[in-house]
Amino acid sequence: MVTVQLFADSKPLTIPVSTLYKPFKSSKNWNEWITLPIKYSELPLSSQLAITIWDFAGPRVRIPYGGTTVKLFEQSDCTLKRGRQKLKIWLDREADGLSDSSTDSTLQSMHEMDRLEKLIKKLESGDMVRVEWLDNMVFRQIERINKNQEPEENQHYLFVEFVQFDFPVVYSDFEYPSTSSVISGNQQLPMPVAALEDATVGHRPSGIMVVNDPEQTRENPIESKYRRLIRSHKSGPLDKELKPNAKIRDELNMIMNFSPVQELTDDEKNLLWKFRYYLTRHKQALTKFLKAITWEDPVEAKQAVELLPKWAEIDVDDALELLGPTFKDVTVRQYAVDRLRKASDHELELYLLQLVEALKFEVRPKKSGGLSYLARFLISRAVRNPILGNYFYWYVAVDGQEKGPNSTIFKPVLEGFLSALEKQEDGEERTATLKAQIKFFNKLLELSIKVKTSKDSRPKREEHMRSYLADSKHGFLSFSPLPLPLDPTVTVVGCVPEECNVFKSSLSPLKITLKTESGDKYPIMFKSGDDLRQDQLVIQIINLMDQLLQNENLDLKLTPYRILATGTKDGALQFIPNQTLAHVLAEYHGILPYLRQNNPANNQTGIKPEVMDTFVRSCAGYCVITYLLGIGDRHLDNLLICPDGHFFHADFGYILGRDPKPFPPMMKLPIQVIEGMGGASSENYDKFRNYCFTAFSNLRKSANLILNLFALMMDSTIPDIMFEREKAVHKVKERFCLEMNEEDAIAHFQTLINDSVNAFLPMVIDRLHNFAQYWRA
Repeated sequence: MVTVQLFADSKPLTIPVSTLYKPFKSSKNWNEWITLPIKYSELPLSSQLAITIWDFAGPRVRIPYGGTTVKLFEQSDCTLKRGRQKLKIWLDREADGLSDSSTDSTLQSMHEMDRLEKLIKKLESGDMVRVEWLDNMVFRQIERINKNQEPEENQHYLFVEFVQFDFPVVYSDFEYPSTSSVISGNQQLPMPVAALEDATVGHRPSGIMVVNDPEQTRENPIESKYRRLIRSHKSGPLDKELKPNAKIRDELNMIMNFSPVQELTDDEKNLLWKFRYYLTRHKQALTKFLKAITWEDPVEAKQAVELLPKWAEIDVDDALELLGPTFKDVTVRQYAVDRLRKASDHELELYLLQLVEALKFEVRPKKSGGLSYLARFLISRAVRNPILGNYFYWYVAVDGQEKGPNSTIFKPVLEGFLSALEKQEDGEERTATLKAQIKFFNKLLELSIKVKTSKDSRPKREEHMRSYLADSKHGFLSFSPLPLPLDPTVTVVGCVPEECNVFKSSLSPLKITLKTESGDKYPIMFKSGDDLRQDQLVIQIINLMDQLLQNENLDLKLTPYRILATGTKDGALQFIPNQTLAHVLAEYHGILPYLRQNNPANNQTGIKPEVMDTFVRSCAGYCVITYLLGIGDRHLDNLLICPDGHFFHADFGYILGRDPKPFPPMMKLPIQVIEGMGGASSENYDKFRNYCFTAFSNLRKSANLILNLFALMMDSTIPDIMFEREKAVHKVKERFCLEMNEEDAIAHFQTLINDSVNAFLPMVIDRLHNFAQYWRA
């Protein structure tokens, strides 16, 4: 257990706040946020945290394992510390929190790796300029230094993470010396004095003083006046005849190829405005042009809107961007919806999750029942197609369960959908189907809670559950044909009690094997107490990427299993029969023996060629996708393999680069998977790399579509998007390496694979940020 208490000037400011108790066998990893009962604005400059790790020697008897005291503000510039911190632990001592602390967290003797870790932290927080090719060289050198460094004896450290704000949080404003006080260039400027409290503020090591300028983000009135002049009606007739020269055309092409998250400079905006008539023939230029508009200026906004009908028809990914939070003009959003009208139902199904989220950015009119243009469009398509209507209902219903403004957004949409559905020829039947689905999931939820809260052993709980399912009065054994909400193309008519069980997990998810109308079996997993919407998003993106790759004639044998959140804390998943890599390695001592036993053949590998091909392709697909989505917490229990060679990932509790382990590797590629291909020198491994490069290259072409889908999720309650909303899309964008050309991007990806492979070969695990230890943790 860890306790944290806030001190200032040797006096406690809060009561101690503690983590939950967790037993550990080796490394200690709490993975828990602690919130102290005080506002940031109320913190004194001398604030420091007293952090103590406790062991228990018996019931209610605790002894300090070690403690450390860390200051909250940097002494050099009075900014609040942020991001990861490495703190020295004083063993067998409780943190004292004193101003002259005997448990100071500062590292007295700094090793080379400590210095490098500080620089890495500055790079991650954006305080250093990123140079991709140089960073890659440096990281490889850091790995070599780390391997050669002698392990420290009797030294213990605690890694904590402070909130990472987008901008520096400064304690107070400073009174800077006036220019009249500077007598000569050789004289040193006097130290700044804190306006609110005495504090000694020195210069940075480089001799540069940090000045926080409140005027920096304000609009420049001169530039504003200049913009209004050049965009006046008077220039309109002349602009229609303008044609760019070769240099300007190249610059415009470069701007048109910007990613959706790329900020435009004032010069770039003015250039787009100047050649707006020329650009109407280029469909990819529309979103960039609309970003260049000052929508607060009615004259400028009117001119921009009048150009929309004249513009070349945009693609779906650009239409999705126009439905994001950046564009608030009603006419622009209606233009985007009209483009979506030409999309097929299958295409809409791929993006439906984000289109429902886009309803949060819509302006709700007083007429039309309070339904926006987008809402009316989605309802009209959902009532015409039962499959689209199935997913639309569940997405809207679950989002509407959220407390707060979302409930007022989605409630009229749900009512509008049900009202429109009743007016259809098959409306009565489809409404009855929705009610039956709701009743079915409510009964599953009731059963799940009953099993989870039971104090019996797991075998006993399974026995009771099977008896409950087999009892016909509970309505599970057989029922009227019901389209399964996870996959409405499948109709279920009952369950198979003897093939149902309870999984080993704290949430005790249920495996329910359903019988289909065609006589097949369809096993599902039902979970209560867990929000599945983050997993639902990841699976949706995997399914989309699979479609994009297959459109390029590249089938990577992915397994985007079905998943549906039926509430904010419950949902169902399609269960694919599989084995975890941990189980395969324990029982078969490797992937190759496992595949040989299930698919024997008389050839060099002893495995059917089509099975090995499936394994290699699926490994490549998930290697690329998990990298692009920044999926974390990868271990051998959530890497799964099927007897036919399909390899896939499950449990997406950490995405967008987040990970419970410190310093996780960029590429999640365990050595056991490489050995399953025959090793890093095998022909199958070469095929694996080629599949990776091809998939990465093809997905980069659709980067804008994927980025726009994540942008539409910005206001969702998905945990890892909520963690840093403004950075979520940028995190995905960085993984696509869009600032590189094709050749450099492939070379970068090849380096990631090579580094990942080489990181697992050493047998000795040195530190937490070593890749191999990431898999062992």
